[in-house]
Amino acid sequence: MSAPLRLGAVIITMGNRPDELKALLDSVARQEGDPVEVVVVGQGVRVTGLPEGVRTVDLPENLGIPGGRNVGIEAFGPGGRDVDALLFLDDDGLLERTDTAQLCRRAFAEDPDLGIVSFRIADPESGETQRRHVPRLRASDPMRSSRVTTFLGGANAVRTKVFEQVGALPAEFFYAHEETDLAWRALDAGWLIDYRADMVLLHPKTAPSRHAVYHRMVARNRVWLARRNLPAPLVPVYVGVWLLLTLARRPSASALKAWFGGFKEGWVTPCGPRRPMKWRTVWRLTRLGRPPVI
Repeated sequence: MSAPLRLGAVIITMGNRPDELKALLDSVARQEGDPVEVVVVGQGVRVTGLPEGVRTVDLPENLGIPGGRNVGIEAFGPGGRDVDALLFLDDDGLLERTDTAQLCRRAFAEDPDLGIVSFRIADPESGETQRRHVPRLRASDPMRSSRVTTFLGGANAVRTKVFEQVGALPAEFFYAHEETDLAWRALDAGWLIDYRADMVLLHPKTAPSRHAVYHRMVARNRVWLARRNLPAPLVPVYVGVWLLLTLARRPSASALKAWFGGFKEGWVTPCGPRRPMKWRTVWRLTRLGRPPVI
């Protein structure tokens, strides 16, 4: 009988949610099976007052979401190799069930091609799962688990062999779409991604536009995502579709100005290494219900 998969957890924080962070850590500590080793990364803050056994990494500045998570990955050895899989959890989230870690272990053990698991996010008051938190186009039934083409950044588990094979999250993105960048690289390397409705992170219902940088970085990173990962003929198609969708949503004048500023920035600034996916990966994404043009 093989040994259970070793799990770690990476949590990034700006130090402004101490009560929520403590509750999250308690929910991780309550997980059944072998203990989940936890690393908390302080984004420009010194993290104190955590339970015994929780490791911390205090960064002198905020490196952004992917940059902070990459630091957490390396805390488990190069590419996170000291464990078999890593959970990435928002610091204001809460694991609803005590068997989530065991479900992750089982999912990865039963399917050696499974690289990433995306959890279901539910509002703790209403139980609602927002459509944007279901990582597929057919999002009307959040209780249906399925194969998907991307995942949720603050509620997921990633097999560390994925990082070993395709690299870390794109730190230059800072915020927005870094998960899709990793997902596309993982899918291109042959890995699978699952959305699991039974693995739940409770998280207050929020709007992504609450972040001041939202519109600029969403636009910039969409362009970077296409430039880095898509075959050349699909780059203008993908970016053009998102331009039309943005206009159709009729954002405010200030939001649209920020969006176009980010859109321009995405074309004129370095986006990191370009590694276009294979055409067979394009077809694979299409068969999974999300062709890489939307």
